Amino acid sequence: MPVRELTLATTRAELARARASLAGPVGLVMTMGALHEGHAELIRHARARDVPVIVTIFVNPLQFGPHEDLSRYPRTLDADLDLCRAEGVDVVFAPAVDEIYPHGEPAVRVDPGPLATVLEGASRPGHFDGVLTVVLKVFNVVRPDFAFFGEKDYQQLALIRAMVADLDVGVRIVGVPTVREPDGLARSSRNRYLSAEQRELALSLSRALRAGASATGGPAGVLAAARAEIPAGVEVDYLALTDPRLGPAPERGPARLLVAARVGTTRLIDNTLVEVAP
Repeated sequence: MPVRELTLATTRAELARARASLAGPVGLVMTMGALHEGHAELIRHARARDVPVIVTIFVNPLQFGPHEDLSRYPRTLDADLDLCRAEGVDVVFAPAVDEIYPHGEPAVRVDPGPLATVLEGASRPGHFDGVLTVVLKVFNVVRPDFAFFGEKDYQQLALIRAMVADLDVGVRIVGVPTVREPDGLARSSRNRYLSAEQRELALSLSRALRAGASATGGPAGVLAAARAEIPAGVEVDYLALTDPRLGPAPERGPARLLVAARVGTTRLIDNTLVEVAP
C-alpha cells in the first residue's frame, strides 16, 4: 500500500485548515490512541469508500469513572502516527484536553437515555454521557460525512446510531465487524495488560460467545452454553442476550450475545451475533 502524506493537527485551527483542504465527502475514525489492527480495519473500511480519512486520537476524560484507568491508558502517539501513515490516513487530529474542553468539563452534555443504564452503563455510570458528548463535539468540529465504529463496542455503536437519528446529525454511521487475534481474543488496547496466564483465561470469553452462538434451546440455552465456558478466575460483570437494538432477547431469530468480565485487573468486553433457535 502506498504511503500517503499525513497532516497532524493538534489544535482546532490546524484541523480547520486541514479539513478545508479535503475535497468531497470525508470519513472519520474516532480513537483514543494505542492503535492496533482493529483500528487499522476501521481505517481500511473508510479508505474503501475512496474518501479522505481523518483519524482522531483523544483520550476522553469524560468517559472514565473515578476508579478507572485514565492515567494508565496507553499513549503511543508516534506509533499511532506510523500506523496512520501506513494505512493512508489524510489527517490525524490529536488535541490536548483543553482543546476539546476549553472551558473545563462541559455543563451541557448529551443524555444517552435509558439504553445507557444497562450492561456497560450499569457497570460504568455516566460513561455513555461522556462518550456521546465527545462524539457529538468531534462531529461538529470535523464535519464528517461518514463515521466508522467497531462492533466490539456494540452498545456504544447502538447509542451513537440512536443519537444521530434522534438529533438529526448529518453523519452516516458505519459499523465494522470485530477484529480478533489469531486465538480468537477480540483486539483491544487493554490486551497488553494481560499476563500469559491471564490471556489464557481471557480466551474463555470468545469461546463462550461461540458456544452460545452454536446453542439451541432458545435464550436460556444460549446463555447456559455460554456460561459453561467461563472458568473460575474470570469475574463476569454481565453475560446478556438481547435483540439487535439491545432490547429484550427474542425467542428465536437475530440477537446479540454480550459479555464483560475482569481478568486480573483488566476489564474486557466482547459480543457476537446470535441466531436464537428453539
